Amino acid sequence: MAALDWLAARGHKGTRAGTRAWSRTPPRTPPRPRHLLIGERGEEAAFFFLCRQGFTVVAQRWNDGPLPGDIDLIAWRGDVLCFIEVKTRTSKDVATASSAVDRDKRKTLRRLARHYLRQLAEPDHSNARPETRFDIVTVYELPGKPREISLIPGAFGWSESR
Repeated sequence: MAALDWLAARGHKGTRAGTRAWSRTPPRTPPRPRHLLIGERGEEAAFFFLCRQGFTVVAQRWNDGPLPGDIDLIAWRGDVLCFIEVKTRTSKDVATASSAVDRDKRKTLRRLARHYLRQLAEPDHSNARPETRFDIVTVYELPGKPREISLIPGAFGWSESR
């Protein structure tokens, strides 16, 4: 703020041909793509759905560090730690929402979950690990219909052989 006052006192108008005017308002961010907004709405709906089902959500869009991807929701259901992928769709015409959690996505989620569990490990109990599972929540927002939310508990395991 003092720097802007200093510039104004010296007659600096803050504009020149081809440059952006000095302003106290931050630059506008571009609008978010529609599919990202739909996904965010679905994650929010899933969050409240899981809370009503007795889950305790401890993280949303979790990623820590250079690893690509994120875990949409991490929640406790009793003594079970659940890593939850949320898939939101506005149509049932092409494929099910859960089918979007393909082999590559499952691999990414497992890698992130291992990283999360390493951070939970206590030094004196390094081998102790909570019971875990991977769930999928599907959210359908079909035009003119109420939102449909479903939970698929234990949708996949720690290996592809499941």
